[in-house]
Amino acid sequence: MMKRLLLTSFDIWLPHHKSNSSDDLLEEVTQNHELQSALSTMRKLPVDVKGAADQVIAKITETQPDYIICCGMAESRTQLSVESNARSTPAYTNCSISMLPSDYQETTLHPNVNLEELVAPCQAVEISHDCGSFVCEGLYYSVLDYLLKNSPKSKCIFIHVPILTENNIRVVVEDFLLVIDRLALLSSD
Repeated sequence: MMKRLLLTSFDIWLPHHKSNSSDDLLEEVTQNHELQSALSTMRKLPVDVKGAADQVIAKITETQPDYIICCGMAESRTQLSVESNARSTPAYTNCSISMLPSDYQETTLHPNVNLEELVAPCQAVEISHDCGSFVCEGLYYSVLDYLLKNSPKSKCIFIHVPILTENNIRVVVEDFLLVIDRLALLSSD
């Protein structure tokens, strides 16, 4: 049975960015490689937690993917980073700390995937424990929360993508495709 896969990327958000490496990676993967799954993409999501989360959750509801891989750019990192968790930070709640209720409790959600097994055969992928307290973490938290409540069999991970260069693009693409294959393999055990 063919697995349904949803890949997401963000648009640029800083004036000096010519592109977003997460979107560059999806462009590379969808243009040049055959995937053994039914693939949907949501490219150039707005750099806004609520806007991005609303769009992705609507697409999840519509397409019922088996796997969701949300991607974001991490220009200070040098390799793919699979995020181990997402916290309900003020970025997720779309408000400043001063606007939070006095009884606000930060919560942390984890993907229902064994990340160590997932990345074991990869050349240059790390497991990160800091999703960044920005729109990436807000989207990841929103999707994990939605899946927990509405679609617990679906699997979601978040991958931060370094700036793609001539020196790293081959290994980044190969490792990303390996993660996709491994995700389906590990989930069918």
